[in-house]
Amino acid sequence: MKKHECDVLVVGSGAGGLATAVSAAHRRLDVLVVEKEPVFGGTTARSGGWMWIPCNGPARRAGIDDSIDKARTYMRHETGEHFDERRVEAFLEAGPKAVEFYEQNTALQFDLGPTFADYHPTAPGGMDAGRSIVARPFDGRELGPEIKRLRPPLAEITFLGMMIGSGKELLHFFNVMRSPVSAFYVGKLFVKFLRDMAFHGRPMRLMNGNALVARLAKSCFDKGVPIWTRSPVRELLKDERGRVTGAIVDTAEGPVEILARKGVVLAAGGFPQDPVRRKAMFPHAPTGYEHASPAPPGNTGDGLRLGEAAGATVDTSLPHAAAWVPISRPVKPDGTMGTFPHFVDRSKPGVIAVTRSGRRFVNEADSYHDFCQAMVARCREEDGEICAFFIADHHVLRKYGLGYVKPAPVPFRQHVRSGYLLEGATLEELAGRIGADPVTLRRTVDAFNVHAVRGEDPEFGKGSTSYNRSLGDPEHKPNPCVAPIGKGPYYAVKLVVGDLGTFAGLRCNENAQVLDEAGRAIGGLYSVGNDAASIMGGNYPGGGITLGPAVTFGYIAARHLSGAND
Repeated sequence: MKKHECDVLVVGSGAGGLATAVSAAHRRLDVLVVEKEPVFGGTTARSGGWMWIPCNGPARRAGIDDSIDKARTYMRHETGEHFDERRVEAFLEAGPKAVEFYEQNTALQFDLGPTFADYHPTAPGGMDAGRSIVARPFDGRELGPEIKRLRPPLAEITFLGMMIGSGKELLHFFNVMRSPVSAFYVGKLFVKFLRDMAFHGRPMRLMNGNALVARLAKSCFDKGVPIWTRSPVRELLKDERGRVTGAIVDTAEGPVEILARKGVVLAAGGFPQDPVRRKAMFPHAPTGYEHASPAPPGNTGDGLRLGEAAGATVDTSLPHAAAWVPISRPVKPDGTMGTFPHFVDRSKPGVIAVTRSGRRFVNEADSYHDFCQAMVARCREEDGEICAFFIADHHVLRKYGLGYVKPAPVPFRQHVRSGYLLEGATLEELAGRIGADPVTLRRTVDAFNVHAVRGEDPEFGKGSTSYNRSLGDPEHKPNPCVAPIGKGPYYAVKLVVGDLGTFAGLRCNENAQVLDEAGRAIGGLYSVGNDAASIMGGNYPGGGITLGPAVTFGYIAARHLSGAND
C-alpha cells in the first residue's frame, strides 16, 4: 500500500475543512485535504454562503455597535438549556480574530449584509444588522484549471445557471421589467454570463457559497495545500494509546495510508443524505425517506461514522437535529425532482402559506427554521400529511415569482404542465387542486385581506420585525411583507420539510477536539462544520449560523494543532 505523510489530514472540502486547511498551512503545517466526491466545495458551494460571526471586522468598520456581551446574551437566550458555555465563549472570542486573519492572510474577503438582521432581532441581545457577512464575489478564472473541480451552485437557485447575489442585486432582478436601471444592470450581468458560458462552459462570476469555497480553495492552492478529490476515507488509524494517527484513503490509484503527525480533522458535512440517521432523528421522516435535502449526495454521515469508530459519540440531545427549510420539488427536464429551498418568497407581499386544512399557521416571513417547526406542529394537530402550500394571485406570481417559478418575463406555463405550480381560476378551484376545504380557504383569504389592505397582519404579525422586512419588497408600502390576495387566477406550490445542514454531530470541546464517551479529548482527532455538534442548541438564530462557526472553529482547530495559543 502506498504511504503519504503530512502534519494534518482534513476530511472534507466545504468551508470548515478548507478554513482549517488554510489556517493550518499558514502556521507552516503540512496539510492534505481529501474529498470523496469528484468536485470540492461540499454543501457550502451550494449555499447562500453567509457566515454569522458577531463583532466581525466589516461590521465594526461600518460603525455597527455590537459586543461580545450582547452576542453572548443572544446565544444564551436562543440555545436555552443547551447553552455550551465553553464552546460559545471560544467561538465569540475567536470569531473576530478569524475574520481578521482571513482578510489579512488569504484570498477570503468579506462583504457585510447591512440590513441582514438576526432571525429573532427583538430577543435579548438580538441585532437588526451586523452579524452576517458573506464572501465577496470572486472571478473563477483566478482558480485556473482548478475551476473544473469546483462544485457548481445549486441549479434550482440560479437563473439559467447564473448566480445571483442577495440584497440590492436581487432587487434589480425583481425590478427588471419596471426599471430601466435594473434592466441595464441585469442585462450587463447576463451578457457577461453568456460570454463565460461560451468561453469557459460555466459562469466565472462566483457568488455566495461558491465564492466562499473558491476563495478558500485559492488560498489553499496558494499555500501548497493539495485537495484530493475522488478520495473517500475508509478508516481512521490509531496507535496503541488510542490516538488517531492517520487514515486509509481510497484513491483512483488504489488505497493510500496517510500518516498525519499532528491530527485528523473531520469536516465531511454531517448526515443530510443518510436515511438511517434521518429515520432516527428526523421526526417528520419515519422511514428516513420523507425528506428532501439540497445537500450533495455524498453528505451521508461519513465523518460521524469515522468518529464513532474511533470512540466518539454523537450528540442527539438537541431539540432539532437539523436546520429546517421549506423545500418544493420542481420537475427537471429529465423527469427527476429538484430541490428548491424557499428563502425569499416567504416574505413577499401577497404570499401566504396554508396547510391542507386551508388555514394559515405561521408568520410566513419568519425564519425558514421557525416556519418548518410551525408547519410540522399544525400538520400533526390536523393529523395530515406534513406539507403546506404557498398561495399567490397572478399579479404576485408575475411580479415576484413563486419558488422555482421566475417572475415575468420568464415563461411559467411549463411548471403548470409539470404539476409543480398548481393553478385555479378561483380560490375554490385552487382548493381542489391542493386538497383543501374550499370554504375554509376562501374564509382564510377573506379574513387575511380585511387587514392586508392596510398592511396589517394581526393574526401572525407578518412584517413586524427587521428580519421580516429585510426580505420583503421595500417599494411596497406601508408593509413590505403584506398585501391582499387579489383577483385570480390563483397559484400554489407544495412545500415539504428539508434541511440546510445537520445540527446533531460529534461532541467536541472548545478546541474542536472530538470527545469520547467519558468527555475526554480523543488524541489527534478534531471536527469542524456540520460533523461537529452545533453550538446553536438546535436553534437557528441568524443567517450563517452553520458556516460562521465552521470557519471560526477551522481557525481554532488549526491554532490548537499548531500548538499556538494566540
